[in-house]
Amino acid sequence: MKSIDRYMARLIALPLFSTLVISAMLLVLDRMLRLFDFVATEGGPVSVVWQLLANLLPEYLGLGIPIGLMLGILLAFRRLATSSELDVMRGVGMSYGRLLRVPYMYAIGLALINLAIVGFIQPRARYAYEGLRFELRTGALGASIKVGEFTHLGDRMTLRIERSRDKGRELSGIFVRAQTPAGDWIGVTAQRGQFFATDDPNTIIFRLTNGTLIHNRANFPTPRVLTFSVHDLPIDLPRFEQFRARGGRNLEYTIPELARIGATSNNAELRQASQSELYFRLAEVAMMFLLPLLAVALGVPPKRSTSALGVFLSIVFVVAYHKVNQYAASIGELGRVDPFIALWGPFAIFAALIIWMYYMLAYVPGGQPIGALERGAGKALKAITRRLPGRSAREARA
Repeated sequence: MKSIDRYMARLIALPLFSTLVISAMLLVLDRMLRLFDFVATEGGPVSVVWQLLANLLPEYLGLGIPIGLMLGILLAFRRLATSSELDVMRGVGMSYGRLLRVPYMYAIGLALINLAIVGFIQPRARYAYEGLRFELRTGALGASIKVGEFTHLGDRMTLRIERSRDKGRELSGIFVRAQTPAGDWIGVTAQRGQFFATDDPNTIIFRLTNGTLIHNRANFPTPRVLTFSVHDLPIDLPRFEQFRARGGRNLEYTIPELARIGATSNNAELRQASQSELYFRLAEVAMMFLLPLLAVALGVPPKRSTSALGVFLSIVFVVAYHKVNQYAASIGELGRVDPFIALWGPFAIFAALIIWMYYMLAYVPGGQPIGALERGAGKALKAITRRLPGRSAREARA
């Protein structure tokens, strides 16, 4: 690489990866609180929250990588423009096409990474995420017994524990009510208790200390009462249903699987849904090859202007395109519009707009694709500042 290419690579790298990390962290933090609440409600271990977040990370990177690429290139060109370095480069004969060599290296590399994420990693991570949620709801993940509440272990046993210490190793204030298949019922109270594993994975032993056991049957004239110092109570763990196979939703299919279903399925609804999801992912990745052109068009402000309107518009542009694609995929899945037209139609419109904006900047003398918006934003800002409290008093004193 030549020195100018290395310089461009350094300018792009810092904002690109910083934006990528910050956007991923913000999305993760937004979901983290809800996951903590969900896991606590279901009584699952806290460690599963990190597993859930790890499985959501590929989905967040699918949107974070395009935003990071856009802002990395945009802020690099904005710095060159505001420091007049871009004028020097243009003055010595460097075209925008030459300056875009390194940005397109980033774009191609990140597009391939994003294709691997949305095409192969994200579907499997999504399935693993749904599997963890299923296990939390059913208790198959080792959900903990809630202190101070009645916990049902299957259909025949109810357990309540008053206090828990040493991470559940020391339990006290215990009440157990169980019913046998023959119709007997047993009630137990004990001062302390502790769980032990057995050779049978479907059965555990609850060792109770210093308690009372009441056994009742229909033909007993009075219930039998037993006082004990140590009593082992076997508990049959409930059987949990198995989670479904991968592919219950289009989000869990890889790109080759979507292509195969969309081409061979005899079910029209399934075929349209698979094609919509396939075109949605491909259109999202294809747009990344146009982001360097958009970043240059929005990153170079008008002369003698330091407005950051282009930065704001770039984020709006990427998010708006993502939302339009989501809506287009939904109507394509419903069959209202052909999936190919629904997804590639917006792509063609956005691509034409980006190419026009880049052409105006690079090939039209004095061209500024967002010049009108810059002037409108400047006038609006002045109108707002004139109406700020205390503005007229400061002007009068001046």
